Amino acid sequence: MSLSLIAFLVLVAAFAVGSFTKINAGLLATVAAFGVGTLLAGMSIKDVIGQFPAGLFFILVGATLLFAIVRINGTIDLLAYWAERLAGDRKILVPILMFLLTAALASAGAFTPAAIAIVAPVGLALGMRFGISTLAMGLVIVQGANAGAFSPVNPFGVLGNKMLEGAGAADGSFKLYAYCFAFNAILAVIAYVLVQAIMKRRAAKAGPLQPDRGDSAIKNDGGADAPEGSGASVPGGAGTAVLTAPVQTAVAAGTRTGPEKVAATPMRILTLVGIASLLVLTTVLGLDVGVASLVIAAVLIVLDSGVQKPAVESMPWSAIILVTGIVTYVGMLEEMGALKELQEGIAGLGNSSLAALITSYVVAIVSAFASTTGTLGVISPVVTPIAMDPLLTPVGVVTAIAISSSVVDVSPMSTSGALLMASAQPKDERMFFRALLLWAIAMIGVVPLLVWFLFVQLGLG
Repeated sequence: MSLSLIAFLVLVAAFAVGSFTKINAGLLATVAAFGVGTLLAGMSIKDVIGQFPAGLFFILVGATLLFAIVRINGTIDLLAYWAERLAGDRKILVPILMFLLTAALASAGAFTPAAIAIVAPVGLALGMRFGISTLAMGLVIVQGANAGAFSPVNPFGVLGNKMLEGAGAADGSFKLYAYCFAFNAILAVIAYVLVQAIMKRRAAKAGPLQPDRGDSAIKNDGGADAPEGSGASVPGGAGTAVLTAPVQTAVAAGTRTGPEKVAATPMRILTLVGIASLLVLTTVLGLDVGVASLVIAAVLIVLDSGVQKPAVESMPWSAIILVTGIVTYVGMLEEMGALKELQEGIAGLGNSSLAALITSYVVAIVSAFASTTGTLGVISPVVTPIAMDPLLTPVGVVTAIAISSSVVDVSPMSTSGALLMASAQPKDERMFFRALLLWAIAMIGVVPLLVWFLFVQLGLG
């Protein structure tokens, strides 16, 4: 048995233990990284420590701290109030608006974690008011970010266009963007309908809402009721349990009460300016999302020091340990050459069509546990010669790779998925983790084969 295979099996074991026990899988993965890295791969402790994803850590800490402040000072309630007034009784507009907003931000150049960090707290809080599953809304928001991620000005799109240029198809930039947008839009609809359907079945099994609780009651996983439009905020901007929150099927659109007014206080206005600044700093000035979030959070704390303690205490530290621990282990795998062995095996297949399929699966699996940007950068030398095969279309090959690598960003070990998981209440964290992980696994199993058939075999592009 090769060292690389042993290393992969250790990672699988860490996941298994973390999934079926209360032990944090990230903590296990961190310890395993030192054990496997030093004992099997001959790495020094310093080399293993060097695999810690400092950039991802700052993104998670900065974004969760900033939006903990946004939640605590009531700004999320204000945004949800404005959005609820815009949507009125048209519940279907809520996920559509959130999808389009996230897609627009990403298309304009916002790094996908930045777009998700901006939209998710508002979208999840608004979804709560309309009885929409936290998971359903979260999936729609991530797909919105992925839909705009391959625009020519987005970091993902820049990497995709470099692969097209290497294959001599630089004019396929718009097609790559359009195909990725359309695919993710369809996937967002499927995700929303599927999750909401599951919720309706569970709500039906649980029985109708009790009449003495009022027509507008939304029962959460913990048993507490939050009246619609009450303005009550939820830790991290998330709402109820991922799948168990019942849909408000008993409430007709005509009986919805109007949203309770939320005041636009000076502090909330300043917080909105901070959120807008986050977009400018990350898209226009190119500042790191984590650093920008920390700067804005620090300014808000200086203006209102009372939010510091509750904001820091409400940050999802266990989720941060989980994600960074897994990514540290994956970094160790890359450092010891385990991932390179996979790439070399793909390059030696000889059959370009089969190589494209295997590459799609490889990038999907790796991206689920690491940075999509990094994965695309690493895999680019392998993709270019495949895309140059005259029997295949360059746009089709690159599109298949692009979608496969980004569709799994909902994984809780990926930055985008981690931001969603960090929005869950502590009591829902494990449930959120499992739901996002299951969805990511489903995406790994189905999407690479589907996009390979559509864009490589059928030659779309």
